[in-house]
Amino acid sequence: MNSALWVYLATSPLLWLAGTLVVWLAATAIAGLRPGNPLLNPIMLTIAVIAMVLCLAGIDYKTYFEGAQFIHFLLGPATVALGIPLYEKLSLVKSNLVPMLAALIAGSLTAVGATVFFAHLLGFSSSVVASLAPKSTTAAVAMAISSGLNGDPALTAAVVVLTGICGAIIVTPMMNAMRIKDYSARGFAVGLASHGIGTARAYSVDPVAGLFSGIAMGLNAVLTSLIVHLFL
Repeated sequence: MNSALWVYLATSPLLWLAGTLVVWLAATAIAGLRPGNPLLNPIMLTIAVIAMVLCLAGIDYKTYFEGAQFIHFLLGPATVALGIPLYEKLSLVKSNLVPMLAALIAGSLTAVGATVFFAHLLGFSSSVVASLAPKSTTAAVAMAISSGLNGDPALTAAVVVLTGICGAIIVTPMMNAMRIKDYSARGFAVGLASHGIGTARAYSVDPVAGLFSGIAMGLNAVLTSLIVHLFL
């Protein structure tokens, strides 16, 4: 009886949707115990717990994603919603337009170029290189780019998440060590390199940092989709 019930629940999309939300709320509460600690990133904690549960329960990712796809869908509206703070601080953005464009071009070229260079240096196949190239853009865009280049979107998604988590963890101590105090510069840098996860971290530190991180994330997604073909 119990076994049959578990089989039913394990294949139910709503189980994994609810489970993901519960784990996320718990991870957020844990992170709140030590505000500002980058190692207690809610996204990183959630991924670790969900991955462990799936492995222990023997559930494949496809089954899990049938429920998690509802959350995945919300990535689009969440990205569009970043336009609200942009509108509210439009004058501040205009005053930083030139350095933003310079940083965008340099950052995008470096992110894609360095990834492709080291991937070739390590002898990765063309499919893997194509999967890694858009790692610094937001997941939905990166997966579309990877698919168009005959890469593996699943691998791309994993690398994108890893890139975002690493950026969210190191951004604050690195910026402090470099004595960069301008939150517009700090935010733009993390959004350029670490997309949505980095942007969430930037918003938790300062609203201005979050604003510029969101702008960088959006602009980098567009520019990367245009220049990635130059390297492959």
